[in-house]
Amino acid sequence: MSLLRPLIPVVERAVMGLDRAFSRALQPRRARGLLSLLCYCGWGSPQRVELTGRVVLPRTLKPATHGDPRWLNFTNIVRRLLSREIGGIEVRGTLYGVQARAVSDDDGFFTLCFQATPDQPFTSGWHDAELTIPGRERTSHARIQVVDDRTCAYGLISDLDDTVIQSDVTRIGRMLMTVLTGNARTRSPFPGVGSLYRALSRHTPDGLGPDLPAPARRRGRNPVFYVSSSPWNFFDLLWQFLEYRRIPLGPLFLRNWGADLLTGHGSYKHAVIERIFHAYPALRFVLVGDSGERDPEIYAEVAQKFPGRVLSIYIRDVNEGRGDARILHLREEMARIGVDMVLARDSFAAAAHAMALGLITPGELRSVAQSVERSLHLPILPF
Repeated sequence: MSLLRPLIPVVERAVMGLDRAFSRALQPRRARGLLSLLCYCGWGSPQRVELTGRVVLPRTLKPATHGDPRWLNFTNIVRRLLSREIGGIEVRGTLYGVQARAVSDDDGFFTLCFQATPDQPFTSGWHDAELTIPGRERTSHARIQVVDDRTCAYGLISDLDDTVIQSDVTRIGRMLMTVLTGNARTRSPFPGVGSLYRALSRHTPDGLGPDLPAPARRRGRNPVFYVSSSPWNFFDLLWQFLEYRRIPLGPLFLRNWGADLLTGHGSYKHAVIERIFHAYPALRFVLVGDSGERDPEIYAEVAQKFPGRVLSIYIRDVNEGRGDARILHLREEMARIGVDMVLARDSFAAAAHAMALGLITPGELRSVAQSVERSLHLPILPF
């Protein structure tokens, strides 16, 4: 296998090249038909907002239910993956009177950048943008989260698979069965994760967290950002999952399994987190991931590169104790720069540390404990 490893990138590039050539040959014909805009969640600051989407041929997927058979879920997953994208299509967007335009690339992706005027910045909160394709009557809408880093206590950056959603990434067979035959209603979150994230996304009450710097004691809802290696094709599934499970919504940063396939998981995630840090220079962050992949190493690198910007790191232990030595070593490195890296067996363990740090209240810790108890049918606290 080691002898064949250098050939893997070559084979991947060849497959991607053939796929792109085939797609380019079909795209002129596709462009003459009915087009659909897949709008993802936009994000930005009061000065600048970015919205990514994709131009594809329409597809119809019925809303997911608990009773959907596995074969139907598998069929819908395949239909998502086999998207029929169209490049070279102009897309125009409007956000509170501000105009933006972009042209879709060979994979159908486009990015609209809305630049606010100095006297009329975008207000913090959720907004709707309107998108159109010139010459087409259909109008699409996209949700956008604007964050003013001067009014938030801190931000939350979280992985999804095996951090929020139970995916069994350390067991390939079980992971494939879960991902390929489940839907937004049947996929399960980790016990207590909804309560934990809702607590972290609430404002920090006055007087809480006296050891935190002044910016971390500001009032205002804290933004959540999700960074995952899942493909953009699964955006609607993941968004519906978060909505259904009452987990705070926020921009999802996913991967283009075409162009991004050859880049490593670590470099991709590291680059996205850096973009978020640069976009909100006055904001500190809580980082949440799992021990199944390279989240501990990635978060440690980020904490070292941005001194004073990381409040804490929570790593969900999904390896049942295997590989803890490397995380314990990283935890010692983080302690030297004043950042706690917590290897948490469940959401309650992370919430207990967050309360001690002043990020959530005792009442919110109680809510997380009760949520975990209901899911596991085990007492967590004696109340």
